[in-house]
Amino acid sequence: MAVAPDTAADLVYQIFDLQRAVRCIAAAGVRGQDTGVALQGVLRFVGEGESRATKLAERLGVSAPVLSRHIADLEEQGLVVRRQDPEDGRAQLVALTPAGKDKLRQIEEQRTAILQDYLRDWSEADAGNTAKTLHKLTESLKKSARATAAGIPSTPEEQKHG
Repeated sequence: MAVAPDTAADLVYQIFDLQRAVRCIAAAGVRGQDTGVALQGVLRFVGEGESRATKLAERLGVSAPVLSRHIADLEEQGLVVRRQDPEDGRAQLVALTPAGKDKLRQIEEQRTAILQDYLRDWSEADAGNTAKTLHKLTESLKKSARATAAGIPSTPEEQKHG
């Protein structure tokens, strides 16, 4: 069952509105901190485990030079370390330092507390259902984006003509 154009248009609007709200909340939450929103995003992905810088750039949707600057800033702060990839000497692996793990934990605890405060009039069921729906939406978008980037048709119509 396909989503109607008006519904898709409303969903796009709601997603962009949510992005704006999240950016405003994130910006307010980092005032006076040494790591801005962009650096916190890098920390979050590095916190999922050591990975190649090129993969991090791809996941974050930024260019390699932009990511390199972010990593250099985090490295100066003692939050990440870089090392050569033993499987490919041209590539770099990035990982959190113990201080980086502590910083990420603090950031996540702060964001959780802020969101809990903002959602104090929500029920646990509302928050859980929203989280599930957002996860489903995110997975659908990521699959579609990956398919498009890989040149794989993502819709039945594209598959017929592709």
